Amino acid sequence: MSNSSSSQLVAELTRWLATAAPGARLPSTRSLVAQYGVGPVTVQKALRTLQARGLVESRSGVGTFVRQIRMSNTIDHSWQTEALGTAPPLARASAALRTVANDVVALHSGYPDRTLLPERLVRGAYSRASRSNAAVERTPAAGLPELQAWFATELTEATNARTAPPFAGDVIITPGSQSGLGSIFRALVGAGNPLVVESPTYWGAILAATKAGVQLVPVSSGPNGPDPDEVARAFDRTRARAFYAQPNFANPTGSQWSSSIGERVLDAVRDAGAFVIEDDWAHDFGISTPSVPLFARDDSGHVVYIRSLTKSVAPSVRVAAIVARGPARERILADVQAESVYVSGVLQTVALDVVTQPAWQTHLRAVRRELESRRNLLASEFREHAPEVEFDGLPPGGLNLWGRLPDDTDAQAVARDCEAAGVLVAAGDEWFPAEPTGQYLRLNFAGPNPAAFREAARVIGRVVADR
Repeated sequence: MSNSSSSQLVAELTRWLATAAPGARLPSTRSLVAQYGVGPVTVQKALRTLQARGLVESRSGVGTFVRQIRMSNTIDHSWQTEALGTAPPLARASAALRTVANDVVALHSGYPDRTLLPERLVRGAYSRASRSNAAVERTPAAGLPELQAWFATELTEATNARTAPPFAGDVIITPGSQSGLGSIFRALVGAGNPLVVESPTYWGAILAATKAGVQLVPVSSGPNGPDPDEVARAFDRTRARAFYAQPNFANPTGSQWSSSIGERVLDAVRDAGAFVIEDDWAHDFGISTPSVPLFARDDSGHVVYIRSLTKSVAPSVRVAAIVARGPARERILADVQAESVYVSGVLQTVALDVVTQPAWQTHLRAVRRELESRRNLLASEFREHAPEVEFDGLPPGGLNLWGRLPDDTDAQAVARDCEAAGVLVAAGDEWFPAEPTGQYLRLNFAGPNPAAFREAARVIGRVVADR
């Protein structure tokens, strides 16, 4: 076995372990190197694999031993079938959340690459927060007043002279937008009631609504957003209480509503006596245009706004804000308290520290330039090497390209074939609240290694052409 791989060594040792007595000591690394003709790095990698599988245990300074009590895949858990009952109708885990090996070209993720994050600011903020009172104190249920004020000020800058700006007291801090969406859906819509949504739309909103027992009412949304008349008809038909929407840089399409569409949607919502739940997830990722919140055009409480800092600050800083007015705000706050009580003061302090640093705006300008470069590069490579994948223009912001495949192509099969070839993409099915209206791929241009975009486009082009 002079050329044995780590996996081969794992297989050999697994067979030996099957007959070994519990507590028996494995041969030393030097002995395994000599016996199997492999290097010490290969031996250590194999031992780590066996340890992860629960077959051996390492004792520092002593050696590696057969586990006394082994982890088993044959333990009978069948009693749980009756105890748990029917599984809830929740969506499968999103492809966008998968972690992958470094040698895979990753276009699937919903997050920006680490190089696009303000890492120095975040590390400094954590260091300062750990030495502050936030490390030991409980925060107010609605959030740190200073962070509430910052979110309110951000919205105030977008508010025109005709509407009243939000106050800090309108803001509720939540542990990420996913948690916030769940609270909004439960508090304002309620189980069994209809919620109008764009189609396609954010998979996480579909999941949160499903978990809340909300009935989704899809309205088709294209590169310029939904047809306001279709939104009005959906309200008339279902008597829904709310419309979940992404007016700026929608996930997955990247579309941005025009001012006229925004006004007409607001008119339809007001006429229905309902709410717009505005998800401004990509507020910090405007490329050719800035995010223009719909909230800024309404002060009568019809727009409930949610914005997260998780993607623009760091995945570890799961902090978001809901901005709502009137009784709606009180109902949402009550649900947030019941769900999470309050958000970590350390995380809130870190978030506030980062976004109030003078370098924050400089960082955002640099990120937007880099996003523009990566967006254009990925689109260019697809035009040359995968022309079968069509884009309806370039998104003015966000992190993704939304590519349509030929109608006779199976997007799920394309994703599987691409993964086998070392390129991970997300099939578009999970962004549709009902049956998909076409075959799509969502492609993240903000992921790692843009130098691999050309090879990724070649692989995808080849896979699509072969189908």
